[in-house]
Amino acid sequence: MPRFKLTIEYAGTKYSGWQIQKNARTVQGEIDRAVRTITSRVDFELYGSGRTDAGVHALAQVAHLDVATSLPPATLVERLNGDLPADINILDAVVVPHRFHARHDAVGRRYLYQISRRRTAFAKAYVWWVKEAIAVDRMRRAADAFVGFKDFGAFAESDGRGDEDRSTDVRVDRLDIGEADGLVLVAIEGSHFLWKMVRRIVGVLVEIGRGRLEPDAAARLMTDSTDAPARLTAPASGLFLERVYYKDDPRINALGPATPLRRSS
Repeated sequence: MPRFKLTIEYAGTKYSGWQIQKNARTVQGEIDRAVRTITSRVDFELYGSGRTDAGVHALAQVAHLDVATSLPPATLVERLNGDLPADINILDAVVVPHRFHARHDAVGRRYLYQISRRRTAFAKAYVWWVKEAIAVDRMRRAADAFVGFKDFGAFAESDGRGDEDRSTDVRVDRLDIGEADGLVLVAIEGSHFLWKMVRRIVGVLVEIGRGRLEPDAAARLMTDSTDAPARLTAPASGLFLERVYYKDDPRINALGPATPLRRSS
């Protein structure tokens, strides 16, 4: 039985996240259904590199698929895409050794968050429109507080799976903030991310950019007993899983939008 490494893009707006759930439409559930349809198999494994939440998008989610099929990778991609809804697309499939594991072998993840400076008719599902002026320089001054190997428990929420004793230490390798095409972009790269961690970091940075918090508040909120990060959680709409890194993968150095906006005249 071959093992395929799948690279997948999806718009998460209509889905209750990546992972299969009872009584909910999910990205993994749609791919699972498509695999059953095109291979006529029910005994296969589809395992993602990690979960994305309801409304969160992916530019390059990774999953491994073990399925008994004689289809070559290119044909598998073509037939899966022919059966999948338009907002889920398999970008690539390659045969990999069975020791490869989409989640356990990942050495890093990169998320991109898009904040729009203006109201948009076309990209609402892919941005967070912040009506107030945002000072990007203030956000950059605060960003260093989140870089390094640190306890992000104050920026996480229990996932309800009973693993509250799981470590909240996370290594954040870089956090970049830039501007392009009418957007403020926040890219964050690290070992892994806790539930809602990225959205809460973005929410605090935006509050600092608005001038409602000072830049030094970022470091203080990491240790303070406060519900501020939870209250400031950014919407899911602007968040993209941009890349999952494996050993020897090149890192992204450029900061660019997933969905550019034309500047208003």
